[in-house]
Amino acid sequence: MRRKPRIPPAPLPQRRGVDPVRVRLPAGGPWATVREHLVERLSGAGAGAVDGMFDAGQIVGTDGRAVAPDAAYEPGMFLWFHRELPEEVPVPDPLRVVHRDEHIVVADKPHFLATTPRGSHVTETVLARLRRELGLPTLGAAHRLDRLTAGLVLFTVRPEERGAYQALFRDRRIAKEYEAVAPYDPGLDLPRTVRSRIVKERGVLAAYEVEGEPNAVSRVELVEHRADGLGRYRLIPSTGQTHQLRVHMNALGVPILGDPLYPVVTDPMPAGDFRRPLQLLARTLEFTDPVTGVEHRFRSARTLEAWSSYGGWAGQ
Repeated sequence: MRRKPRIPPAPLPQRRGVDPVRVRLPAGGPWATVREHLVERLSGAGAGAVDGMFDAGQIVGTDGRAVAPDAAYEPGMFLWFHRELPEEVPVPDPLRVVHRDEHIVVADKPHFLATTPRGSHVTETVLARLRRELGLPTLGAAHRLDRLTAGLVLFTVRPEERGAYQALFRDRRIAKEYEAVAPYDPGLDLPRTVRSRIVKERGVLAAYEVEGEPNAVSRVELVEHRADGLGRYRLIPSTGQTHQLRVHMNALGVPILGDPLYPVVTDPMPAGDFRRPLQLLARTLEFTDPVTGVEHRFRSARTLEAWSSYGGWAGQ
């Protein structure tokens, strides 16, 4: 069995709570120099941008020293550099910390704030902001919550303990409860447990259901409904497929309000447009701490605006 290569520690510090990019040169290939490979690998940035990084000494090796553009290509070599960090529009709602100890941080995130850096959302993410605001550069995410979903997210303080907390989610030893606002259908028989097989393809925005062994299980309960045709729902997933609750609510004929993917994929909202957030909230997290043995139960203090003030949510 081949051992995975040991990844050396990053020789560059974080920038605004964001780790440097790590690149490992692959085995084989036609490249004679490090520059040739990076120009091809980072083709979206352009050769000029790569050359500029080399000229500024921004691409470094394991020892933290700048790598020359004509350095010979060495398969397995590690390189680090910082990506450009463009200005991002801050999400207006506050990011709250509901619990912090020497092992974990639990945050109550607003809608539209990504959990971890990805794509165009880098510095304005929960992870980067908490690292900066709490002074915890080693903070890591134990799981992820969709950018459009609000509510509780669990982070770990010590990298060596992260696996123990991630295992809570992998092994289904953590109880999660969500709240949603969606249309009320008097003909829909609830509560019920929805089981289906969900597929999410890379590069395709929406997930979808297919025939086959179920890999997604959700408990759906109606908490209350109103004369205006809206219902408030309790959603309890026992699996963690991408967009699972959104797919299951749509399949029941009551898609969650504000969903830009289900039932129809809509055009992306422009940056800075925070209107009509998805009415889905990660309400509670409950688990036995795998490190301390403490029984934890956390609850989000957020409310779903379409339920408390539909006119305000809809912009009426």
